[in-house]
Amino acid sequence: MKKLFMMIAMLALPFAMQAQTTFHDVEANDATGKVKKIESSQMGRQQVITFSPEGKMQQEGLSDAKYDANGYLQSAKMNARGMDIVVTYKWENGKIKSQSMDMGGQGFSMTFAYNDKGAVVSQTMDMGGQEMKMEYTDIKYDAKGNWISRKTSMMGQEMEQTRTIEYYE
Repeated sequence: MKKLFMMIAMLALPFAMQAQTTFHDVEANDATGKVKKIESSQMGRQQVITFSPEGKMQQEGLSDAKYDANGYLQSAKMNARGMDIVVTYKWENGKIKSQSMDMGGQGFSMTFAYNDKGAVVSQTMDMGGQEMKMEYTDIKYDAKGNWISRKTSMMGQEMEQTRTIEYYE
């Protein structure tokens, strides 16, 4: 009887491990792998996002995150400069297809296009019927295949986005 119980326990272990929650917040931040922290800089604005070993995002101002059964972020509240913003995500093939934001009744959405390495190469923003497309060029990657530098142009102004990614061992 004891051997039977041990065999059942050993067989159940892989299923229990598969059932553990895995969050896809790293992918929501245009990265893959066991990411611990992303520090980014764009137009002089610094941002730091940390991730638990399970992949759950931890960021100042982020609250009320809701996930589907597979661990994909569906919506969250963000506080930016005192304004609460509700962000809703739509996923396709493990990548964010689009992201919508409600900023006090004002709608704003972004649609993303990816390259063969899985990095965002363009995003189209719809701000109340006005569309603007941003294409990323000169994309540089780290040793793990995540982008660490890219250039874009917004409203005629060239800018470079950079980020440093720290990984779990």
